[in-house]
Amino acid sequence: MQAFVWDAAFDTHLDAVDEQHHGLVALFNELNQSLFRGAATTADELEDSLQRLLAYAGQHFADEEALMRDVGLDERHQQAHRQLHAQFVEQVRTMWSLRATLSQPDETLMGFLTSWLGLHILGIDQSMARQIRAVRRGKTPQQAFVDEVQHPDQGIQALLKMVGHLYHVMSCQNADLVHANLTLEARVAERTLALEHANEQLRAFARTDGLLGINNRGYFDERLLEEVFRARRSKQPLGLLMMDVDYFKRYNDRYGHQAGDACLQAVAQAVGATLLRRTDFLARYGGEELIALLPNTDREGTQHTAQRILEAVRALALPHEHSDAAPVVTLSVGGVSVVPGASDEKSVGATLIALADAALYVAKQQGRNRLVMGGS
Repeated sequence: MQAFVWDAAFDTHLDAVDEQHHGLVALFNELNQSLFRGAATTADELEDSLQRLLAYAGQHFADEEALMRDVGLDERHQQAHRQLHAQFVEQVRTMWSLRATLSQPDETLMGFLTSWLGLHILGIDQSMARQIRAVRRGKTPQQAFVDEVQHPDQGIQALLKMVGHLYHVMSCQNADLVHANLTLEARVAERTLALEHANEQLRAFARTDGLLGINNRGYFDERLLEEVFRARRSKQPLGLLMMDVDYFKRYNDRYGHQAGDACLQAVAQAVGATLLRRTDFLARYGGEELIALLPNTDREGTQHTAQRILEAVRALALPHEHSDAAPVVTLSVGGVSVVPGASDEKSVGATLIALADAALYVAKQQGRNRLVMGGS
């Protein structure tokens, strides 16, 4: 089945131009056959047909434009002709890329191509041919152009107007489709970004302690497994600190629960400010207890960090009249640092917590407001 049937009316009587027009028609019809063979034609074969058509059209356009320059046709005609060439390539590529969004993609594409070819040959190409013949007979390019504009063939003009209207409608639909597709893509991208942002906020809320604004116990449990695995693989030490606000129940009884909440918030902020590395991880372990993971930190480094934490909390100078440890709010800290062995992550993590908790218990027994390092 042929999409475009050649007729003598399409002859420009410029041999090279007519020969190339026949070549374009052959490639149009070949693409048409490929499209309507259905499953018998692969996507690669369709793409090959289109690319050969566009390559041939590009060469044909270049040859026509060179011919117009060589003859010296009026620049007004040359500019209009070049613009139509460029529009054709852009429109075909766009329509091809959006085939999946069309209800009848093959019919739409071939209708566009055949309408364009008929309009192009009967219109701008035959006008070019008439002007070339006029120039070769001795007229100036400007006079040939003016004659062409002022004395058109009325029958041909009516036909071109009709076909041109069809072409214009299809071009506008194509442009609208592109705009709609781009708008849809932008809206989808915007919605996707908003959804990702919302999901990230939900993840952050799920990992954060509502009162203190630091990581919560559930997120700590996840990170502990990750850091144990990483430390075991890299054979690097992992430090852990368990911290408890000294005599916090007495603080609540003396100053009230709102003051107690403010006290915990201030302590958490002070502790967080001493953890300078991005990899250090602070969480609320429960009640007035905080816990910190210190990746790649040996015993000495863990002890040094704990001492800075103790000093930072004392420096808050929050009055605590009912504390037996100091006249201000203080911490008891149990610390440990180990290089995880061959045990699984859960058992290593549980051992770390048990060692730090035991050291914290000793710190409380020894009078609080101090650090005790556990383990060997």
